[in-house]
Amino acid sequence: MTSKERAQWRAKANTLEPIIQIGKEGISENLITQVDDTLDNRELIKIRVHLETAPKTPKELANELGEALGADVIQVIGGIIVLYRKADPDKIAEKKKQRGSGSAKATAKKKVKIKGMRQRQREKEEKNPYAKYENPRYRNDRTKKQGRS
Repeated sequence: MTSKERAQWRAKANTLEPIIQIGKEGISENLITQVDDTLDNRELIKIRVHLETAPKTPKELANELGEALGADVIQVIGGIIVLYRKADPDKIAEKKKQRGSGSAKATAKKKVKIKGMRQRQREKEEKNPYAKYENPRYRNDRTKKQGRS
């Protein structure tokens, strides 16, 4: 990667917020898979390193992640690492096949029908005939019920 390309990616990463954090455990298998999936989705990510608790310096951690994931280290400033890797659609499709499509429950979408107030009242009245709405709606109805004209 040339210095001009790196500068362009640095400019794009300027507005990003750190998504992943590295703490006292350092780089683990779970962290690598998480960063790998994130790079597949976003291509450019920021990672925050907690300087007080991290076992290594941010530069060492950035180099380890870059080697493990085949990503380019764009920049390391303080406790922030910026990584870039071009998304490979074939690799992403292969990962999805390996994981499987999930269970049938997860894939089936639930149909929800939203009921209005009148429909709910009708259903309530059908279940219980004594649950009818007794309050008159209009002023004229109120006066008739009370025996006024």
